[in-house]
Parts: sequence; C-alpha cells; structure tokens
Amino acid sequence: MNDGPGNPEESRKHGGQDRAPRVPPPRASVEDGGRTPPPAPHPPAGPALEHRVLMSLLGAWALAACSAEETAAVEEHLGECGPCAEEALRLRDAVGLLHPPESLDLDPGLRTRVLDTCLERRRPRIPVPPWVAPYDAETARLDALLQDFGDAEWHAPVRLRWFDGREPAARRTTVAGVLTHLWCVDGLVASALGLDDPLAEAGADKDAQDSPGVVEGSPTARTEAYWRAARVPPTRAVRGPWREQSHAVVRTAAFAGGSGGEPAVSYGEHTLPLRDALLDRAFECWVHADDIAEAVDYPYEPPAPRHLHGMIDLAARTLPQSLAARRRAGLAEPAPRGRHLVAGAPGRSLRLEIEGTGGGEWLIPLDSPGAAASPEHEVAHLALDGVEFCRLAAGHVPPAEAAAGHSGDRTAVREVLLATASLSRL
Repeated sequence: MNDGPGNPEESRKHGGQDRAPRVPPPRASVEDGGRTPPPAPHPPAGPALEHRVLMSLLGAWALAACSAEETAAVEEHLGECGPCAEEALRLRDAVGLLHPPESLDLDPGLRTRVLDTCLERRRPRIPVPPWVAPYDAETARLDALLQDFGDAEWHAPVRLRWFDGREPAARRTTVAGVLTHLWCVDGLVASALGLDDPLAEAGADKDAQDSPGVVEGSPTARTEAYWRAARVPPTRAVRGPWREQSHAVVRTAAFAGGSGGEPAVSYGEHTLPLRDALLDRAFECWVHADDIAEAVDYPYEPPAPRHLHGMIDLAARTLPQSLAARRRAGLAEPAPRGRHLVAGAPGRSLRLEIEGTGGGEWLIPLDSPGAAASPEHEVAHLALDGVEFCRLAAGHVPPAEAAAGHSGDRTAVREVLLATASLSRL
C-alpha cells in the first residue's frame, strides 16, 4: 500500500530536500525547561531634563499633575538635589492645606461672630439697653428653634407644668398653643408700652374677665380667654404676630430706656416695673422654649450667664412677696409670735446660695416683705444650682424633689422652697 501525499517522509523524498513541517510542535514552557523568561522591554529613555526644567515641575509634581515620565524624572532628581527636595516638601505641605480634613458644615458660632464684628465696626443707632437684652436674646433663640418646624412639629403635644401653691399642675397644648400663650402674656408689656394688645385684635379682651378661678387680667386669664375665643386650634400662623410683637417691644423699650419714665406692667393682682417685667418675660420664654424643645426631642441650652443671673435675681427678690402671699392664703405657717416687724426692721433671714454660672448669694427676709434681711439674724442656709433653682421657680421640679443642700431651720428651708415653686404659673 503506497503512502499518501500527507506522509512527511514521502514529502521530503519527493522534494529532494528536507522541509519544515506545516504545523510547528508545541513550545516548551519556561518552567519545564528551567529557563528564565526574557527581560521585559524597557521604554525608550527620554531626553535628560535640565535642572531648571525639573525645578519648574516641582509645583505640578506636588499637585500630582505630572506625566509618568516627568514624575520619574523629578523623583530621581529629588534624591540627588537637596534644595529641590526641601522645596518639594514645602510645596507638598502647602497642597495638604488646600484640602482640610475637617467637616465642611458651617461653624454654629459663625453667625454670632459675624454679628459681633459688625456691631464692633458700626454701633446700632438705638442700642438695646442691657435690661432689654435678655428678652431680646431669648425671643431670638426661640424663633431660631421654630424656623424649620413643619406642620407635624407645630402640632406636637406639649405638657405645660407649674405649681399651684399646693401641688404640681399641668395643662396639655401644642407647640403653636405655647407660642400663643407667650404672645398673649407678652401683650401685657406691649400694652404698657402703648402697643397693640393681641387680645383686643382677636376679640378676646371681653372674655378675659370670665375665666373662673383666676385673677382678672392675669397671664392665665388672658391665655384662657384667647384659647376660648379662637375658632380653630392655633397653628404656625401665630409665629409671625408673636415675632412682630417681640420686635416692637424691644424697639419701644430701647427708645424709652433713657427717658426715666418707665411704665409699670400690670399682672392682674400685682405690678412689675418694666425692667423686671421684661426679665420675667425672658425667663418664661426660655422655660417654654425648653418645653417645646423637649416635645420635639431637640437640645436647648440655658440662657447666657449674665442673663441667667438677672432672672435668678428677680426670683430671689420676689420670694418675700411669695412667702407673704402663701401666709395670707393659709398655705404657710404664720410668722413666729412677736415677729410682725415694722418696715425696715431686721428679722429672721435665710441665706440663699445659687451655685454655677449666673449664681450668687441673697439674704431672704422670712417674716415680712418689709423686713430687712440681716446676717446677724440668719436662721438657715439653702444652696441650689442655678438651673435647678430656675426649674423650681418654673414649677418643673416639685419642692420636695429639688436637689438642694441646706442647714439650719428646716421649716424655713421648706417654706422658701414652696414659695419658690409658687412663683410659677401657667
């Protein structure tokens, strides 16, 4: 049998010479043969760069803006040239400053610093008197809290708390209802300054006398009258009138500050000088702003120390009247026999020590508002933190639960704690 043309031996014979086969045999692996792989081809070397060119590339190198060839040339040069290496390190540090790692959020204190700088460069024409500043600051802080509230927050339930002289009391309303309450009571100051009364605008001034169990013209009576006269529950619409009124009060009080004829503000059963009334309104604004913040689960800080001190001072100065009112109502033990002193005579006293920022010491006459407090007649010492004292005065802490240190006459201490809590109201 003859071999076909596909036989390699036959092909070599017919061609007269040996020829390479059409399909080459498989290559031997490097691993099989123990040989090393051929070296990878190097890119062709570029032209050597001059020193001045390499120096001009240092800035681009620090910004990672060089090509691969330029980067290799610069880094090779830095290992040989000390001055260029120092310059490269300086440029790299400067580039790091262009990309700070801290957050890009605005500093929360930026607004205050900008306003302080502006006021230092150009003082206002009508500066806000120091005794108006607490009310101005607290209304501004509350307005800042309210500015981003949606409908859900405005109708969030709020529990208002106070001490009625015998036991803790509470009333439920909403965030909008709290602001309405502030608006109505601030109207007492507005009316004393000759501004419009929100009760008259709402047609609720005639109903202000019909609140059972409350004093005519008092903050509670005014609030109840407005709530009864309102056809619908209060909404976020109250924010505008409240803020306009607070601005008007600050402006008018600033104009009247140097006149010497400051009006008295009636609270129904008692009156306060305008300065004390604005401190009272600043205190209540802070207390109810804290109520609102608690209702929407938002942190809220106490007032500035100098403003807090003024609020504490007002409460301490009012304690003798509160003690006397509790005695008249039969809620406190009468003064010891023989202690009905003439006005100005020294009598039993309690030393009230308020700790923390805004604190201080006050001597409180115990037997009569007209008596003179005297260190020689001190019978008790009571110490509280400043914020705790304010919470007690707001009715947010029951007197028996106040975190207080005391020594001396326990009855006197108890009566002062109860009188402090009795300063609160709706």
